[in-house]
Amino acid sequence: MTAPAPSELAFIRFVSVENMMKLIHQIGIEEMMTGLVGYIEEDFRRWELFDKTPRVASHSAEGVIELMPTSDGEVYGFKYVNGHPKNTREGLQTVTAFGLLARVDTGYPVLLSEMTMLTALRTAATSAMVAKHLAPKDARTMALIGNGAQSEFQAMAMRAVCGVEHLRLYDIDRAATDKVLRNLGGLGFDVTACATPEEAIEGAQIITTCTADKQYATILTDNMVGSGVHINAIGGDCPGKTELHPDILKRSDVFVEFPPQTRIEGEIQQMPEDFAVTEMWQVLSGKAPGRTSERQITLFDGVGFAIEDFSALRYLRDRLEDSGLYQNLDIIADPDDPRDLFGMLQRAKG
Repeated sequence: MTAPAPSELAFIRFVSVENMMKLIHQIGIEEMMTGLVGYIEEDFRRWELFDKTPRVASHSAEGVIELMPTSDGEVYGFKYVNGHPKNTREGLQTVTAFGLLARVDTGYPVLLSEMTMLTALRTAATSAMVAKHLAPKDARTMALIGNGAQSEFQAMAMRAVCGVEHLRLYDIDRAATDKVLRNLGGLGFDVTACATPEEAIEGAQIITTCTADKQYATILTDNMVGSGVHINAIGGDCPGKTELHPDILKRSDVFVEFPPQTRIEGEIQQMPEDFAVTEMWQVLSGKAPGRTSERQITLFDGVGFAIEDFSALRYLRDRLEDSGLYQNLDIIADPDDPRDLFGMLQRAKG
């Protein structure tokens, strides 16, 4: 007996790492960054439609494994992601991820994708989207403290969206800084490698901290931060892991994605439960102010939230049709008679 061929509903689109990289180059990195920013802004403006919950996290001494689910009532999405700072010492990625979109009306998945590369883009796009609304006007210089896997993506997004041209780099591992210098060489940036964090932030209107160590740390002390800057605190976040001295938070207007998650994982875990923050969706919706003065210190306590991944997967879904850069996976058992799954199995004996 010949096994029945899968129905059209059995297949979902799958985007491999290879095809993701081809798609990024087909679209262009900076164009893709601006496209992602548009989708993230759109979803932040309809924030109240989404299911929202802190990510489901499994913590260990080595790192964290998380699931990040959400839905807008029509489409459901989730991302699996890990964060293991020790991995680089073993030649492994700190962060790996994959994600899925499904129809709410039937529950059928429609897209499965790698998200290690896509998360790198959406993290940078989120930073740039926030800086677009909070950074000083005409900010052109950014300090990048922590020069790991996210650094170049941050630079590309900040240039595409905010016009950043000058980068000042610092990492405790000079090899990481040299890697960024190599990767960004010839791409039109004015790049300076710095010997200390203090040197890196000289003249910077945007300060991005992007370190990965799973511990309380003070990458920036209060005396290092002057007025009129935007701080983009996005290092890999979890309970017990911070980058900024709490006195910086006291002097700043702090903006977050989803407070119940950020109070567990972000810089504000150092602060009292009633420490005032502004949610970014409120700024984009016109319900709360962003930057209000030249001397104001704005601080984005970014930990990453499921709606941003939903936006990235939605953008990917919409760009796939014309690209052809996907495979069809036979992943859904879809018998002709939905009550006869066993019969479908029996007919597959061959």
